[in-house]
Amino acid sequence: MTVAVEEAVVSSRLAQSLSRAEAERTALRAVGAASALSARVAIEAGFDALWVSGLEVSTSLGLPDENVLGPRDLADVVSVLGRSAAGLPVIVDIDNAGGSVATAHRFGADLTAAGAAALCLEDSTYPKVNSFAEHRHQQLAETALMVDQLAALREVTATQTLLIARTEMLICGGTLPEALERAHTYTEAGADAVLVHSKDRSGTQALETAAAWNSRVPLVTVPTAFPHHGPKQLGEAGFSLVIYANQFTRAALAAMTAAAAHFAATGSFSAPGGPPLADVQTLLRIGNPSARSCL
Repeated sequence: MTVAVEEAVVSSRLAQSLSRAEAERTALRAVGAASALSARVAIEAGFDALWVSGLEVSTSLGLPDENVLGPRDLADVVSVLGRSAAGLPVIVDIDNAGGSVATAHRFGADLTAAGAAALCLEDSTYPKVNSFAEHRHQQLAETALMVDQLAALREVTATQTLLIARTEMLICGGTLPEALERAHTYTEAGADAVLVHSKDRSGTQALETAAAWNSRVPLVTVPTAFPHHGPKQLGEAGFSLVIYANQFTRAALAAMTAAAAHFAATGSFSAPGGPPLADVQTLLRIGNPSARSCL
């Protein structure tokens, strides 16, 4: 089976899984993965898909989450995940795809070639602002630009890659009817799924979105602001895909910080009371499943 055929098969499976989840009122679970380590943990935990987060990849490279990443930066991560989690669909956060139709075309071509099963395009202006940032303010792109970008992505990916259209209308302070109007416009433009992003910590806004959604196109959510709503509840509400966008990176940062603090206090990473460390063999086996270690 050629690489292109394998990618098409994975994308088709994701489409079928989303349709089944939509019909059964259950939710697939995707988790942010910016490395082979994250991919391995995701597989062992039983996640349904991987999410290449613009924030996570930017952070791993020491870059701001402001459209600094190019398609090759993301494609490199997709390639790594393909080696580490073969068969698990990879969904890529392409932000606003560089803010133009031409750049969207390149994002679509490069990431489809790298093996992405789905691309998520948002309707923010260039340069993008992180949805939860307070030092800068998110602004919305014109609907017409988003429609043209979706058309460019569809042209270059054909049906090989799913397209998720994300609106930041609620993030920017717009109303739910305004967000739904944009979402329906994007589905008419060819989006395979829709993500209406929200930073409402109660989760009420997200649940109201699901209750008001009247399309057969699957609905996606990112519950970063409302983690108390689990995938079962969100699935029953009407979401077909729940994306845990950056939890692994945040968990890793917290664990590294705790280990460093314990070392600073005791002079040892193995002193009693410290955070647990994976053994060396587990680390070796990320790149070589048959590796063995004496430690």
